[in-house]
Amino acid sequence: MASPSGTGTYVAIDRDACAERLARALADLSTGPFTDPAAPITRYAFTDPYLRTLDYLSERLSGCGFDPRLDPIGNLVARNCAPGIAAIGLGSHCDSVRGGGRYDGILGVLAGIEVARVAREHGFDLPFQIVSWVEEEASGFGQMLLGSRVASGALDPRALRDSVRSLDDGRSFYDHARSAGLDPERLGEQPTALDDLAVWIEPHIEQARVLEDAGEQIGVVEAIAGYVHADLEIRGQADHAGATPMGLRHDAGIVAAQTTIALEQLALETGRGAVATVGELALEPGVINAIPGRARMSLDVRAPDADAIEEIVSAITGLATSFAERRGLTATATERQRVAPTPLDEHVVAALCDAAAASESRWRRMVSGAAHDTMCVARHVPSAMVFIPCRRGISHSPAEYASPVDAACAVEIVLNAALALGAR
Repeated sequence: MASPSGTGTYVAIDRDACAERLARALADLSTGPFTDPAAPITRYAFTDPYLRTLDYLSERLSGCGFDPRLDPIGNLVARNCAPGIAAIGLGSHCDSVRGGGRYDGILGVLAGIEVARVAREHGFDLPFQIVSWVEEEASGFGQMLLGSRVASGALDPRALRDSVRSLDDGRSFYDHARSAGLDPERLGEQPTALDDLAVWIEPHIEQARVLEDAGEQIGVVEAIAGYVHADLEIRGQADHAGATPMGLRHDAGIVAAQTTIALEQLALETGRGAVATVGELALEPGVINAIPGRARMSLDVRAPDADAIEEIVSAITGLATSFAERRGLTATATERQRVAPTPLDEHVVAALCDAAAASESRWRRMVSGAAHDTMCVARHVPSAMVFIPCRRGISHSPAEYASPVDAACAVEIVLNAALALGAR
């Protein structure tokens, strides 16, 4: 076969053996010690299942010639080469949403380890740095991409001390990091997880059904959609559900419902790959025989086009205010987080495309609608992603499934892309 790697031939690995190792590790990490057994898969920053998972990954990394360490805020960083040597970065995250699936994030870390393992078995002396980013999913502290945002300078580390707080007990991220044996105050004294990276490649499940519907095994991601997360609070008047006539009500629930429907319509009309979701909705006082006097709803707006995101966010806040004022209520929007759309590096994307073509697998270039740590890394390091199809597109669910055979194909493609990039 023609080779993208500069070695003269395309490097084929033992995909069956690789798939078996990946399947075994995924099965291990789906058991009680590595997840909350009451709500599998549930594993988020600084919980016992999360810390045990870091230990499991560290043991596997050590067995492949890596020196794993935790940085002061809990990113797992492992190198098979000395500091100062430009390395090829691989990995993803090992935390999960609450009650999620066994493949999201963790498969990317395991696939990264497999790339390094098979490179070593084939006698290739490639410098790698494997990273498992802390708190990608926002399950523990309500904000996504925490580890990669801090490493990339997109989030002031002081926020981890002052404002980023646990959803469970209200304690700060710093407090939880200290309880886990870390020293977050020393963050500025140690190299970041981005130091000495020449390129970054993140393998990940697709979390949609584009690849499966097309019968394709691999997606090479050339851009990642940006997003805005916000909260909308609607204030009216709680009243008796039976005694208050319909014309005299100030029902926050009605305004929330109107806003939800309007948000869907805005995303459809805007197009350009935009999607919008109300994922959280809480009514107060929250009893069957009382008119809601307050509603809080979340807004999740995403698109590959920054202007499309801004149009939807601006329009929905204006509409919510208008819906509320017509009924004598108020609506207030508060932005939680904003991440711009991220184009990925054309040279890294090209190396992955060349490797995918040489693999004789069915593949495509594509855009990711979901956010990933690579969005933050790509602002500092030439980056790309490889997608592995997931069955029926289901993710963030116990029904999530990705084939280890497809994952082994991704390992082979990433290895060949790494060889090509290393040769340059």
